[in-house]
Amino acid sequence: MQKLRSFWSRLSGPTKVGLTFACIAVLLTVIGQLRNAEQVTARSLLLGMLIGGGSWGLVSWAIAYAAWDVEKELAEEEETEQALSARAESEREG
Repeated sequence: MQKLRSFWSRLSGPTKVGLTFACIAVLLTVIGQLRNAEQVTARSLLLGMLIGGGSWGLVSWAIAYAAWDVEKELAEEEETEQALSARAESEREG
């Protein structure tokens, strides 16, 4: 259990989002397939899990990564602006 926690803590936020949504998609796929159990084959179940989990995981990861990247850039811009204004202020005083 400790290894799982350390693995999870090392993942980035967007990766956690992608894995979470992939697991939700796999769960929903299995539930949906089992509701019509007469037509379920191992192949259809596996493909459904792969397609559903893969697409939900990839798309949610991409959206989360884009949002994370924009927030990171905005924070860096803000830090740069603060440093420049502090420098200009110190030059005026000095």
